[in-house]
Amino acid sequence: MGRSAVRRIRQNRIISELETNPLLTDEEIAGDLGVSVSTVRLDRAVLGIPEVRERMRSMASQAGSRLRSLKLEEVIGDLLDLQPGEWALSTLQTSREMAFRHTDFVSDHYIYAMASSLAIAVIEADMVVTGSARVRFRSPARVGERLVARAKVGTKKGNKNVVSVRIKVGEQEIFIGRFITVEKNCNGLSLESEECGPGVAGS
Repeated sequence: MGRSAVRRIRQNRIISELETNPLLTDEEIAGDLGVSVSTVRLDRAVLGIPEVRERMRSMASQAGSRLRSLKLEEVIGDLLDLQPGEWALSTLQTSREMAFRHTDFVSDHYIYAMASSLAIAVIEADMVVTGSARVRFRSPARVGERLVARAKVGTKKGNKNVVSVRIKVGEQEIFIGRFITVEKNCNGLSLESEECGPGVAGS
């Protein structure tokens, strides 16, 4: 097989991998393909694919423009993709400030807050609250790891939605949550008005 054919196959794999996971770094792609990081960077340049930080900024800008139920700064982590009423994606770079006591483990409430805020963000309504949640922490996260959360909207009944959220570190799933969110369409009313109250009923 000629060099041009090998290059074409490699570039197609890069496109395919980034379509599946746009958060992959050049180092991760290089490891998957068994090539050097400089080769991946050159291929990206030829294909017109920006590096991961620029991809994240572009994704975040588009996702933020679709956000309705929260302010962007109220989402815990960085919102990267959002299809209102369907699914959402966010990432959180953990830091020493998030550690539990004097350990390298990230405190659970950061992980829960990331999941619950994404479950609310994916719903297209003026006001959304959590009615109930069933969660399972499968493995701890460590300081320095990047968390990736995916939310998917399932069953909808009236103003209630079942939203599943899964959080991973790399390929390892560390958290699963099932949230029942309650939405309220305010139709231009102030969020503080009685007509725009949360109206949370039993789930």
